[in-house]
Amino acid sequence: MYNSEIVSYSISKQPNGESVMAALEEALAATADCKYRRTFHSDQGWAYQMKAYSRRLRKDKVFQSMSRKGNCYDDSKMEKFFSILKQEMYYGNTFYSYNSLAEAIAKYIEYYNTKRIKRALAWKSPVQYRIEKAA
Repeated sequence: MYNSEIVSYSISKQPNGESVMAALEEALAATADCKYRRTFHSDQGWAYQMKAYSRRLRKDKVFQSMSRKGNCYDDSKMEKFFSILKQEMYYGNTFYSYNSLAEAIAKYIEYYNTKRIKRALAWKSPVQYRIEKAA
């Protein structure tokens, strides 16, 4: 939530625990040097209720924050990101294969993290903001 940067994600043809756990491992590695208590926010989807997911968070002493049922405001940062992704990358485009959709999502996340500026980040991209604040 610090800079709205997407630190990990996973794409698969169908929902499965392996892709969720892969994204979780990537997120844990990307945030391992955090000086403060880490909190992972999510909705109440089946993936975030898996025992393996909860156990993995506890192992690294990561606090799991799950939104209340039917309340999109608890997970508003990710809801906002998905809304922006759909508006800027998905709507109006036709993807003829899983691979072309996955590639478009990967390119968009790279753009979002490194080029898309935000007023809340002093007109910097998430990565620019993080790097400048760390200096």
